[in-house]
Amino acid sequence: MERLFDLPKILDKRGNLTFLENGSQIPFEIRRVFWTYDVPGGETRGGHAYHAQQEIVIALSGSFDVVVIDKNGDKRTYHLNRSYKGLYLSALTWRHMENFSTNSLSLHISSENFSEEDYIRDYKVFKNL
Repeated sequence: MERLFDLPKILDKRGNLTFLENGSQIPFEIRRVFWTYDVPGGETRGGHAYHAQQEIVIALSGSFDVVVIDKNGDKRTYHLNRSYKGLYLSALTWRHMENFSTNSLSLHISSENFSEEDYIRDYKVFKNL
């Protein structure tokens, strides 16, 4: 299941600050962090689910959409464009990202180290799990 949530925001006239702390905002131990950037116009990223990995996605700069499709084919779209909003994606959540703005930067915080075996890259396989 997925859910959008607010991250702490410390307002200051010199510039705002947002932070993450293991254990308080993140429902898992962080094992990997990665980011996507320089995505050409019209491209999509993702198009998969994970067996075990949980993930939080944050738009650090610019904007993009995260499209989640459940096993029944129901689609939900989350427009991320604020660095103090996080999208939690549980394991067994099919997703892809699209509509990247110029200079967008997405941060991904993961519960697992990279493992190709954890990926489910075929939607038909995902639907039958």
